[in-house]
Order: sequence, then structure tokens, then C-alpha cells
Amino acid sequence: MDYKKTVDYIMSALPMYQRIGSAAYKANLDSTIALAAHIGNPERNFRTIHIAGTNGKGSVSHMLAAVFQSAGYKTGLYTSPHLTDYRERIRVDGKMIEKKFVSQFIQQHREFLDKIKPSFFEMTAVLAFDYFYKKNVDIAIIETGMGGRLDSTNIILPELTAITNIGLDHTQFLGNTLPAIAAEKAGIIKSKVPVVIGETNQETESIFRKTARSHQSEIIFADQFCKTDITRHSLVPPLLKLRINTPTKSINVQSSLAGIYQKANINTTITSIECLRKMGYKLPDSAIKNGIAHVTDLTHFRGRWTVWGQKPTVIFDTGHNKDGLTLISEMLASISCNKLHMVIGMVDDKNHKSLLDLLPENATYYFCKPSIPRGFDAKKLQLIAQNMGLSGKTFLSVASALKSARKNANENDIIFVGGSTFTVADAIEKVKCIASS
Repeated sequence: MDYKKTVDYIMSALPMYQRIGSAAYKANLDSTIALAAHIGNPERNFRTIHIAGTNGKGSVSHMLAAVFQSAGYKTGLYTSPHLTDYRERIRVDGKMIEKKFVSQFIQQHREFLDKIKPSFFEMTAVLAFDYFYKKNVDIAIIETGMGGRLDSTNIILPELTAITNIGLDHTQFLGNTLPAIAAEKAGIIKSKVPVVIGETNQETESIFRKTARSHQSEIIFADQFCKTDITRHSLVPPLLKLRINTPTKSINVQSSLAGIYQKANINTTITSIECLRKMGYKLPDSAIKNGIAHVTDLTHFRGRWTVWGQKPTVIFDTGHNKDGLTLISEMLASISCNKLHMVIGMVDDKNHKSLLDLLPENATYYFCKPSIPRGFDAKKLQLIAQNMGLSGKTFLSVASALKSARKNANENDIIFVGGSTFTVADAIEKVKCIASS
């Protein structure tokens, strides 16, 4: 089976939540456990760090991986979803898993996969574990998918767990209150394994403390451990400079991951590193500074306030829930521009009205449908938006919406692309075509 046929099998034969939604969700770890056992439980043979949270877990995962790489560790990184290439999910020292390895894994285990029918995410998690084991990584940073307790990655016994924050997202699976969602995310906390919580929240703090206490796990709240000042902040071009004070030291860092929300993610990263240092990991300040400053080059992190081109500037951001879009709108409001163009597409299992309500009114909208089965009809999205005072046209694809926005925009305008990870993915494919033409 060649790589193209392999990916076709993975995308079509294995239920994929990102594409088909709730039909792919399994409220247990049975298939993951069975598949891992079938190939010899590779996840038991290398060290891991486990990251969960509603927002920010991707940023923290990439920054931690970049710091470990900068310190000389052979570093695995497992994240989701991918934007344009399935292999983005599984990396070692920033390099994507080889096509040959993916094809051989599926070919070798095809009969067992057809028998137990794991979901796309269950299979991919175990594939990642097998790859990291065979690559003999020193450490692997493992990002959860949707939740925690029942997430397919939750068969590992990590060195450290971190939970970035809690917000209302995937409520049909995780619960419709912050405490309920926190309880699901807290499911990654393991016996006597330290846990870092990114943000203190009155509604969720007791959940995390109670869970940590029941597991005899040390718990540290990053926003209490780090006292951080922003010394410089720019959105276009993206730049964030911070002075971080911990109980034992001060450190100046800078990042090209712009946005004030990255302050919390960097706090979580620094707090996690301080915990790991206590365990004996050699993570010098120079590695911290280099890793955070060059995370996009080291791990190829994309999609969080990614700025492309000039005159007009195009900004991509995968934020797709209440917390994420609130921050994005605040950031857009702080940018000086002549006119704002919003290329927006969403998936169907969201509260579209509540999300659209967060977006700026003073903008021209280009409504589109991301190219996945879960994509929400652009005309329906436009109708909801019109009733809320947002005006714009519909387009048959993200690519055509972006093309129209670029045609209409003047050099001092801003074009924003978002609303869904998959809208950003389609737009980046369009940008790749422009860049190569």
C-alpha cells in the first residue's frame, strides 16, 4: 500500500471526529488499549509529558518541545489536528513522521485494525507511540485531543501533566459547565505525578486540587508561580517580550507567537520546566530562551496568529470557541488598519450565534464552508450573521473567499481568516498555491 492509499484508508475507513463529528467519538479507551497491547505497548518504553486544556495546549506543547530540542534532547511531539498534512501530528525534533513508516504501520496491522475498528484518533495515537519508541526519543510531548479522562492519549504514565485552562467547548461530550469539563480534563492526572495548572479559576480550582490530592500529586498553578510583565507587544509583525519572575529566578523571553493570551501559555511552559528541572532534566535558561523564541522554526507550529504577506496583511488563527474568538476579536480591535476583511467558516456542531456575536461588526465578511463533511453551510452562516448585524457575501469555498478578500483589500487593510481549524487549513493550501505560482 503506497502512502496515498494509506492516507485514503486512514481518512475514510477510520471514523474521524474532525470530519464526521460525534459518530466518531468513543466514551472509553478500549480500542486504544487493545491496539497498543497488540503491538507491544510501546508507550511504556519512553518518557512523556501530557498536556490538556481547552485553549493553549498546542502552544504549550510546541514550546516545551522546542525547549527540549534546544537543550539537546531527542524530542517527540504529538499534536492535533493537522492543517495540510496528516504527518504534522507526529514529529521528532521538528521533522514529520516518514510516509514509509505510516504506510508500513497500516499494512502491518491492517487486519487487526479492520477487526477492532478503532477511531482515527485512537489509531493515530498508537501509531505515534510506536514511532517514538522506534525512534528512541528521550522525551515525547503528548497533547490530548478533545478531553482528558477518556482521551486516546490517556494510556501513558507521564513525568508531568499540565492543564492549560478550562473553557466551554465540546460540551456535548465533556459537560456544559466549567467544573464538569475540568473534571474530564483532570482525568490525565496520575498517581504521584506533578501537575501544572495554567490558570486559576474559582469554578475549577477545587476540582483540580481535590483530584491532585486523591492521587498524591503535587499541584502548581502557573499564574501563581510566575509573576510576568509584558515589556513589548506587537501583533503585526508578531512579537511578544516578557519578564518572568519565579520564586527562584527572573528570565527575559521573547516569542513570535503574538497575542497577550500567549503570556498564560508561556507561564505554563516556564512552570512546567521548573518542575522538570527538579526531576533532573537539564533545561538551561539558554534553551528556554531559544526554544520559545524560535518555536515556529523548531517545531513548525502554525495557525495561531500566523501572519502572511504584507499590503494587505493576512492573519490566520484557528481559535474556534468562545474564549479563543473573544481574544481574537480583542486583538483585531487593537490593530490600526483602513478596513477589516473577515473570511469566516465554521463547523456544524457549534453554537454559531454565540460565536458570531463575538466577532467585530465593523468589517466586511466572506462566509464560506470548510471542505470537510462537518463544514457548516455558508448561506446558513450568512443568515445567522445578518440577523446579528454582520454583513457579507457567501462563497463556494474558503479559497474563493480568500481570493475575493485579497482582490477587494487595499494595501492598508487587514484580512483575517478563521472560525475553524479547517477554514485555516483550506486557506493555507490556497496560500501554498499562490506562493508556488
